[in-house]
Amino acid sequence: MSEQIEELEGSELGTKDFWESSYTREIANYRDHGDVGEVWFDEDSQNRIICWIAKQEDEIKAEDSIIDLGCGNGMMLIELAREGYTKLTGIDYSPKAIELSKAICRDQDLNINYQVVDLMSEPEVAALGQFKVVHDKGTYDAISLHPEDAKTMRTHYIANVHRMLQEDGLFILTSCNWTESELVQSFAELFKLRTVIPTPTFKFGGKVGSVVTSIVFEKK
Repeated sequence: MSEQIEELEGSELGTKDFWESSYTREIANYRDHGDVGEVWFDEDSQNRIICWIAKQEDEIKAEDSIIDLGCGNGMMLIELAREGYTKLTGIDYSPKAIELSKAICRDQDLNINYQVVDLMSEPEVAALGQFKVVHDKGTYDAISLHPEDAKTMRTHYIANVHRMLQEDGLFILTSCNWTESELVQSFAELFKLRTVIPTPTFKFGGKVGSVVTSIVFEKK
């Protein structure tokens, strides 16, 4: 029998208010200084994912639908658009994040569909349709940090991601809070492991670890 996953301690990073105020500041910075804001986890992590997607050219075509969950300032999709991908959607539950991502996208003269969507809402998720690639860098982490009933929210999240992924689709998840084995266990009911995208490792106390885990799942 698998071990029980221990929930993370709640944090303001798991609340909508935190992100709304954060993106309100970033909108002002972008308007005043042209600063698009920080890339969650760092640009290296983002670039690793984009390179991995680009190498799957036999499986992921330029015209395949790709969605970024919790897109924030939208820079992941902007980089994918620059690589030639044309059917891109970004969703975030923070209206301020979507306002920022739309402004950056407009100024870059790119065509990306950004929408305010709550991943906890089954009707809102169902309205999106299905995607060949579902990408998440940090949103599952944020949900896992919600101060109230993160476990239930994680369950809703997993079911809704399964709902929006095509039968032959790929779900790419990057986390700094969960290990590979914890992610595989948490998603095991609906997803199977496809591959792990290598990330930098460190050695401490004789054990090798990684600050960030990037994992690719397929539907069961």
